[in-house]
Amino acid sequence: MFQKILVPVDGSDTSIAAIHRAVTIARAFGSTVTVVSVIDPYPFTGVSSDMAYGQEQYLVAANNEAAAALDLARNAASGLGFEVEVLVVEGHAVHRGIVETAESVDADLIVIGSHGRRGLEKLVLGSVTQRVLGDAHMPVLVVRD
Repeated sequence: MFQKILVPVDGSDTSIAAIHRAVTIARAFGSTVTVVSVIDPYPFTGVSSDMAYGQEQYLVAANNEAAAALDLARNAASGLGFEVEVLVVEGHAVHRGIVETAESVDADLIVIGSHGRRGLEKLVLGSVTQRVLGDAHMPVLVVRD
């Protein structure tokens, strides 16, 4: 039924729970799993040109966070005896980066954690999961921690 599963991760407990669920589904259907972390390369757009130095520092930190999230995901899958492909992609809106990646890898299922970021950051950014649900043209399984 599902041949290619995409799992977006941010290092949160719910994204790791999504990895566990995706591996279970992948085993049942003989699917492959691709894990993605999306980086917004331009979070300071419209703030000012004085932010260029901060932009460079941000990109280094964002890439490090993405690598750490992907390592957690790879280790979680490996601990279950399953190998996954990992990707870091850039997307001005994280939810669009997830949906576009799902389309580009021909995923027929997205397995995503119900929430990731917490506190003020979540209020400012809105729910990535909710936006993926609205934009995706394939089934989306939302996993609660």
